[in-house]
Amino acid sequence: MEQNQQFLIDLAKAKMPFGKFKDRFLIDLPEHYIVWYKNKGLPKGKLGQQMALVYELKLNGLEDIIRKIKRDFS
Repeated sequence: MEQNQQFLIDLAKAKMPFGKFKDRFLIDLPEHYIVWYKNKGLPKGKLGQQMALVYELKLNGLEDIIRKIKRDFS
């Protein structure tokens, strides 16, 4: 359970490291950009895992969960 909590906290603090939306929080990336990446192929490693979760959260309208964590842990 603790590992999952840490993953969500890390996601809340994570920023896009490159590209058009460099330095923007992953949770704040435009939905069309996340969908484009999902279709193109997500990056490998932790960034890809985080972006996959952002995709699922946005798809289900749950991104406010991460925004609340971001507020609580910043």
